[in-house]
Amino acid sequence: MKYIKDYKDGDRVFDIYFCKFKSSAVTKNGKNYDNVILQDKTGTLDAKIWDPNNVGIADFEAMDYIEVYGDVTSFNGALQVNVKRVRRCEQGEYDESEYMPVSKKNLDEMYTELSKIIESIGNTYFKALLKKFFAEDETFAARFKRASAAKSVHHGFIGGLLEHTLGVTKLCEYYCTAYPALNRDLLLTAAICHDIGKTREISAFPTNDYTDEGQLLGHIVIGSEMISQKAREIPGFPTALEMELKHCILAHHGEYEFGSPKKPALIEALALNYADDTDAKMETFTEILDASQESGWLGYNRLFESNLKRTITD
Repeated sequence: MKYIKDYKDGDRVFDIYFCKFKSSAVTKNGKNYDNVILQDKTGTLDAKIWDPNNVGIADFEAMDYIEVYGDVTSFNGALQVNVKRVRRCEQGEYDESEYMPVSKKNLDEMYTELSKIIESIGNTYFKALLKKFFAEDETFAARFKRASAAKSVHHGFIGGLLEHTLGVTKLCEYYCTAYPALNRDLLLTAAICHDIGKTREISAFPTNDYTDEGQLLGHIVIGSEMISQKAREIPGFPTALEMELKHCILAHHGEYEFGSPKKPALIEALALNYADDTDAKMETFTEILDASQESGWLGYNRLFESNLKRTITD
């Protein structure tokens, strides 16, 4: 199959893709058409069906696998497919692993690395808490390992939450060697737990969308509540330690306008905020580079508020 990342303006599409989204719309002239988002493991591609009643357009819905025939065009700087024919595919015609975005890193190896860091935690209460989540709760562990870290923007793929968590935790490990004022056990526990709420905020693939709980509460509040629930299962868990850990969770977005219920009041919360922001932005930039075929300037990006450029490596 030809992967979505490899398409360019003028190409012809004739392959099977996952239909991530489908909706009906009406043009300014009153003509019906369908908006569709096609997906494979390399990304997504917008598609338009300008004549939904065409005999070549079979009935299909979002979450179906469909064989698409059409032409790739460029519109407002983005690629889209002008769909001419569609056929709904049956199970056995496709390999699901080709259509869901997944981390380039080995999930089991990353989880083992995270588990080794948990074993290095000296505080008995923090270690017990982490083991409650990552060793004893098999349902949580399985969900965490395959969850994405976002619906879009960064780490929006299977294993993205694990990859992001490990990246943030390793940055925090470095901070602890550079800044002795940091409490290593508190910071690393907070780093490992900072996004655990995303296992309930965002549904698993192929949906990978916000749940009702995610929409109403958000992963920061959900994560704080999860900490409270597990801490109650550990006899004598000190209230002060629980409050400091939960503060790091509640403050890890740093600013109110970024959805943080609290601003950092502990040095560990500040370190976590910077580590989280660094890993998220570095991954976002990396994904922009991977998605572009341009060798120089990549265009203006709203997140970075800058015209981005690929580094010259020669």
